[in-house]
Amino acid sequence: MGFVRNFASLAAACAVWIASCAAGLAAKDMVVTASGLPVPRYVSLKSDHVNVRAGPTKDQDVTWIYTRSGLPVEITAEFENWRRVRDSEGAEGWVYHSLLSGKRTAVVTMKKKDDLAPIYDNPDSASAIAAKLQAGVVATVKRCNDGWCRVTGNGFDGWIEQQRLWGVYADEKVN
Repeated sequence: MGFVRNFASLAAACAVWIASCAAGLAAKDMVVTASGLPVPRYVSLKSDHVNVRAGPTKDQDVTWIYTRSGLPVEITAEFENWRRVRDSEGAEGWVYHSLLSGKRTAVVTMKKKDDLAPIYDNPDSASAIAAKLQAGVVATVKRCNDGWCRVTGNGFDGWIEQQRLWGVYADEKVN
């Protein structure tokens, strides 16, 4: 009976999503989820050992394990207490909700792997450079506004252009 109820809930959520897409609404604007929170959204890994499964049950195979707490992931779907996540490399799988945190983090991205991302003292490219970060560095996102994000991490604290981060949406405001 539980499977039928769960399937009916999932089918209803899919029907609402399809209807909203037909009406021109973005999936990002949807709030029909198990948690009541919008999907997609960014979160981070709470633990340094997170099993990623092929499907939303503990009976599903573990397809890989994340070994870095604080890594940002994007929730792309929800099913009961499970969240389908995607990482900065595009890999997707299912994670139990209690292994995720609302703490916002982001990965520094660069067009060329060897380029360094400047971290400025102020949200202005004319201000002094406080640090330079390699692609792949994970930073805690303190806030974002007007195309800039204040980030902190091991040995750095400053402002970076929002477009240099995977873990925040373009023009997203983070407080």
